[in-house]
Amino acid sequence: MAMRRTTMYSTGGKKLYAVRAADGTFKDIQTYERAHRADMAKKSAAEKTTARKKAAAKKKSPARKAAKKATRKVARKKTGAKKTARRK
Repeated sequence: MAMRRTTMYSTGGKKLYAVRAADGTFKDIQTYERAHRADMAKKSAAEKTTARKKAAAKKKSPARKAAKKATRKVARKKTGAKKTARRK
């Protein structure tokens, strides 16, 4: 289960996040700035999977492109030979 934060304010007026333990006691109290910075530094599971997919696609793409180019060249040569044979 995801941790829930309780929003509070310090005496100076800064926004605070308090993380509670399972028994309801305060586990950690952070300023909003620090908690937000920590959240932004972490990547979500969805971001990690998309990054992995992009990396895998980049690794595969040069080989696939080369293979496609080779097959296209062979196909063009074959079709060109057939066209000249039909014209004569």
